[in-house]
Amino acid sequence: MLSHLSSASLPLKPSTVTATAFLRLSSRNLRLFSSSCPIFSPFFRSRPSLSSKLSRSFHFRPGVSSESAFSPSRSMEASPSADAAATVESLAEGLRNQRLGSENRVLSRLEDLNWDHSFVHELPGDPRTDPIPRQVLHACYTKISPSAEVENPQLVAWSESVAELLDLDPKEFERPDFPLIFSGASLLVGGLPYAQCYGGHQFGMWAGQLGDGRAITLGELLNSKSERWELQLKGAGRTPYSRFADGLAVLRSSIREFLCSEAMHSLGIPTTRALCLVTTGKYVTRDMFYDGNPKEEPGAIVCRVAQSFLRFGSYQIHAARGKEDLGIVRALADYAIRHHFPHIENMTRSEGLSFSTGEQDESIVDLTSNKYAAWSVEVAERTASLVASWQGVGFTHGVLNTDNMSVLGLTIDYGPFGFLDAFDPSYTPNTTDLPGRRYCFANQPDIGLWNIAQFTSTLTSAELINDKEANYAMERYGTKFMDEYQAIMTRKLGLPKYNKQLISKLLNNMAVDKVDYTNFFRLLSNIKADPMIPQDELLTPLKAVLLDIGKERKESWISWVQSYIQELAASGISDEERKASMNSVNPKYVLRNYLCQSAIDAAEQGDFGEVRRVLKIMERPYDEQPGMEKYARLPPAWAYRPGVCMLSCSS
Repeated sequence: MLSHLSSASLPLKPSTVTATAFLRLSSRNLRLFSSSCPIFSPFFRSRPSLSSKLSRSFHFRPGVSSESAFSPSRSMEASPSADAAATVESLAEGLRNQRLGSENRVLSRLEDLNWDHSFVHELPGDPRTDPIPRQVLHACYTKISPSAEVENPQLVAWSESVAELLDLDPKEFERPDFPLIFSGASLLVGGLPYAQCYGGHQFGMWAGQLGDGRAITLGELLNSKSERWELQLKGAGRTPYSRFADGLAVLRSSIREFLCSEAMHSLGIPTTRALCLVTTGKYVTRDMFYDGNPKEEPGAIVCRVAQSFLRFGSYQIHAARGKEDLGIVRALADYAIRHHFPHIENMTRSEGLSFSTGEQDESIVDLTSNKYAAWSVEVAERTASLVASWQGVGFTHGVLNTDNMSVLGLTIDYGPFGFLDAFDPSYTPNTTDLPGRRYCFANQPDIGLWNIAQFTSTLTSAELINDKEANYAMERYGTKFMDEYQAIMTRKLGLPKYNKQLISKLLNNMAVDKVDYTNFFRLLSNIKADPMIPQDELLTPLKAVLLDIGKERKESWISWVQSYIQELAASGISDEERKASMNSVNPKYVLRNYLCQSAIDAAEQGDFGEVRRVLKIMERPYDEQPGMEKYARLPPAWAYRPGVCMLSCSS
């Protein structure tokens, strides 16, 4: 085991006011990463009676919030050929329905959007509507209007696929008043703007009230499919939750959030979306590195879109304020279940979701007898699936505070994020995180568990779930993460089944030689399943990523490729079929930080063409896209200057 891999996994200690269940897991030595491979090994394996029963009864689908994420699945005994046929048929049917739906869909103007505003109508609000920083008590939100100063705002970029989600006519982007509306300078007809109240743990410490300090939700609408979507302006001005900040955002960070929201969606990873990005025409002062050298930067606003912006911290803040506010925790839980997890309210005991906890007293957790327990399990599993998908594409969030964790299992709040270039498990894109690297790439699965512990502790304190149910939710997190991650890595390598030893050796090799994560897996599909390939030709398909390796390292890689070829040859899958399959899960294009920076540099000079070009490329990350190969290249030397590949939270 590499020493620096081991040191990257930090001892994550919950605060004294958080989940005792997490401590029980730790005391039972249920670490997420084993000593053989601390980055990607299970912290435990649940008993077959737990995981197999849940898998037989329900199949989890990440990123689904409007319908069941625990949906009835086909028999596990179904043959592969039958599964394949069913998959092809369902895909064809889906495409037919999609075409019919697009033909019948009525496109709306901004004035005709179907507003609903359930969050404001069903939950307690702040009686005050001013932006003066203060503690907002006994309320889930404050009604507040955008207040950012605007002067000749300009539309930088927009997402046609998000407009389609909202049934918004693409011609609306051409309106001369569009930048005014989405900078907050003009009111959106039918909207009901507010800022949400929430708290959170930041870098492991309880931070108290945080809230939407620069984000203002314009309102909540229903599309033609009855899907609920919230529109939110980030950088729209002060709210009661701004504390000492100005509530504004700069073009630099706004471009990054806009592009990454859409890039992650195209990679198939659950995420908040972005409808559009506009400049405000004003400048904002920012000290990007907190080094006493502030400078003026162009201001900008992103319109974010999500089915809900509820976070773990949305619940934590009310539980932290004592018994008087515990009823709000329940109200928020009921709200989330009613609107985003309706299948949970419709569960019946006939569905048989009862599980042994494996404790000495053989206690039973019955998810049909307590909807909040079922909900906590689904939140845990969605979070686990999300983190596994991050690890699969080499994405590092950078600020996994509990206020940045979505209860819907979405990637939310793009601050200092980064995709791995040179593979380094201890990589963090956040300068604030450098001393301890709490949020580094290798730690993300552990952090996900720690955050789930805080969430279940909140539900326990509100007496919505008991300790055993909280413990079970965390167990399900661990099992779900490993099931998802192992499946992802198996597909990335084109293997017929998971091979822990082969994958562990590969990751160790990649870490030693700082191999480019994205390009390596893309090139790996070029290896032929031919055991007779001469030894001096084995590494030829990988030569573009195995740069400047010495004789000893070359021998290590040859040994690994030989083992890999043996696995491929035994599978019986043709090289062509495997290559197509691998290229469908290993992207050629990811939003590397230097690509963001190139787009930012041009945009700050008034040229928005590169932002739009990068957006189009990232919308098809798995395609070859002839003529765009330069966007898949290794980062140039200038990309390693401060401010490109390492960023602070300042925006």
